Amino acid sequence: MPSLTSTSPSPARATIGRTSRAAVAGLAVTLMAAGCVEGEGSGDAADGELATLSIDFATYNPLSLVMMEHGWLEEELADAGTEVEWIQSHGSNDANEKLRAQAIDIGSTAGSAALLARANGTEIHTILVENQPEWAALVTSPDSGISSVEDLDGASVAATLGTDPYFFLVQSLKEAGLEISDVDVQNLQHADGRSALGNGDVDAWAGLDPIMAGAEADGEELFYRNVDFNTYSVINATEPFIEDHPEVAQTVVDVYEQARQWALENPEETAEILAEYGNIDQEVAETVIQERSSFDVDPVPGQAQHDVLEEVGPIFLDTGDVSTQESIDEALETLFHPEFAENRDATEAEGAEGEATIIEDDE
Repeated sequence: MPSLTSTSPSPARATIGRTSRAAVAGLAVTLMAAGCVEGEGSGDAADGELATLSIDFATYNPLSLVMMEHGWLEEELADAGTEVEWIQSHGSNDANEKLRAQAIDIGSTAGSAALLARANGTEIHTILVENQPEWAALVTSPDSGISSVEDLDGASVAATLGTDPYFFLVQSLKEAGLEISDVDVQNLQHADGRSALGNGDVDAWAGLDPIMAGAEADGEELFYRNVDFNTYSVINATEPFIEDHPEVAQTVVDVYEQARQWALENPEETAEILAEYGNIDQEVAETVIQERSSFDVDPVPGQAQHDVLEEVGPIFLDTGDVSTQESIDEALETLFHPEFAENRDATEAEGAEGEATIIEDDE
């Protein structure tokens, strides 16, 4: 298929404006629609090196936008002759489908979506935790008459199946003594769900940032929030990619960590990048970055994520998304590949020790 590839950044990269960024995102969508089929993600050069790394970007994953903006991944892979193909994901379900079809090598999803995909046979592993966001909540219009989860009994709710907002909805209903069958779920992609709520086609919407923050700024109401029902934002890679190109996987993790540190040190600039790539107001982007994101998180997938997903797993049975608990348990035990993030931590520790030694020698 034709591909949106990015090589080393040009001098004009720093001057890219809102219009061209939106065009890049639109082009990625167009190219995906033009015909990605299974196996058309990455390619190997004749010498066995990776010719093209196919990786997703998403507005729900601001660090991917930071990486695109600065061209750090292209710089790191240039010497190996590997080009970078950025393909947009519109939700965890979309990223999961691209990973399943091997249209991308690396994709960003919620932890819950990664577990669901692996439980259903998609050969992926979580290699990095990039954020602990409060990115999902339940949203309604001011005149809907809905003010609590209990009010959703019999209501129509837009939600994207297989994503954190959907599982947020399921957990919220259960807490309120309701079942998913007590509401009329309209399976719509996140942006379409927001439009359906604004048009009055549904009573409520299981929202996702940054679209949700924009809806809130436009007057919609977040009537139920619970950070504990949000699972982590994670980066996943396909098994063939990890097996064949572990050094590239390590580079991706290293660059993601570079972006995470940069975002921690530059929250306003990170919001600016999100605003321009997401075509949203700066104030909305600042809400997402400064109030609903937590980049100060352990990047190594481990016990914290395991505990959260252990609670979410049984929901897959209740909703019929997975047929057996055994599949969920096996997926949970094999999902994480922490060695790449651990290697990054070890490299940073060695660097810190080296700096300390130099300082002592100077003294």
